[in-house]
Amino acid sequence: MKATLEQIAALLQARLEGDGRVLIEDLAGLETAGPHALSFLGNPKYEPLVYETRAGGVLVPSDFVPKKPVSGALLRVENPYLAFTMLLEEVAKMRQDRSTGIDPRANIDSSAQVDPTAFIGPFACIGKQVVIRAGAKIHAFVSLGKGVEVGENSILHPHVAVYEGCFIGSNCTIHAGTVLGADGFGFAPQQDGSYRKIPQLGIVKLEDGVEIGANSCIDRATMGETTIARGAKLDNLVQVAHNVHIGENSVIAAQTGIAGSTRLGRQVMVGGQAGFVGHISIADGTKIDAQSGVNKNIEEPGQAFRGSPIQPHRQQLRSELMFRKLVEMEARIRSLEQELSQLRPPSV
Repeated sequence: MKATLEQIAALLQARLEGDGRVLIEDLAGLETAGPHALSFLGNPKYEPLVYETRAGGVLVPSDFVPKKPVSGALLRVENPYLAFTMLLEEVAKMRQDRSTGIDPRANIDSSAQVDPTAFIGPFACIGKQVVIRAGAKIHAFVSLGKGVEVGENSILHPHVAVYEGCFIGSNCTIHAGTVLGADGFGFAPQQDGSYRKIPQLGIVKLEDGVEIGANSCIDRATMGETTIARGAKLDNLVQVAHNVHIGENSVIAAQTGIAGSTRLGRQVMVGGQAGFVGHISIADGTKIDAQSGVNKNIEEPGQAFRGSPIQPHRQQLRSELMFRKLVEMEARIRSLEQELSQLRPPSV
């Protein structure tokens, strides 16, 4: 990336304060940025770093009032974090892999349909009746089972495995090591104490614009579909069980586990290491804190929860504060009991 601050300000519709001729060659954090790097202030708690940074320019909120001199130029925007993201997107486009065609080391069944503009990497294994749409990129060692469909411009990174019949929409990204369509965890107990496997005959469906992090597992449905709806984003090491539905534009952080047939609404936010029991429904706009245990339906939209089992966020914070004071409270109670015993009249 090479552009002047003046050019960047025009791209972002930012108000520039400082030398617009400064050449920017890199994007960096406030602590590591040099004179030819652009950084941003996305959180007020990092404001002290603005006065220490060596960055040639800093994206700041429109109403930012410096308390000390700033060495670099300021670019005032409504949302610095979003503006910086837009710049990162531009850099990503410059670096984008534009490979097309089929590597001769790939193994592709004769019944598969591969668009000429798609890319198939070395040692990829493309099964019977697979359909790969325009601009899709299937990287090395990816395995696509019978009847899998991959939509336009979707990217499957190395060692992704997609089992038979699963569907991936357009503009999806699936990171390395993820498995789509493994059997759901379904076993029927028998009288002798053993378990009989319940056939898992459904599929996994990813709608457009979904991103799945590395080494995540999305299980196929027993019947019907396990669905990740349009625009949802899942972090690394997320487990989604059979027949789960994750709503549009929901985001789920790493190591979260969601048990079977649970439904998350739209724009749900889930912190890392959260756990959901099966067969519950979570309302639109719900926020779940990290390491929470979700064991019941959430019916009212837009609420925040925390703890295991979950409680409303503020209520749980009060409970945690009370818990931290238990030792002190116990000592006070013992002291009061001792004082009371000394006040009691002697027995007759």
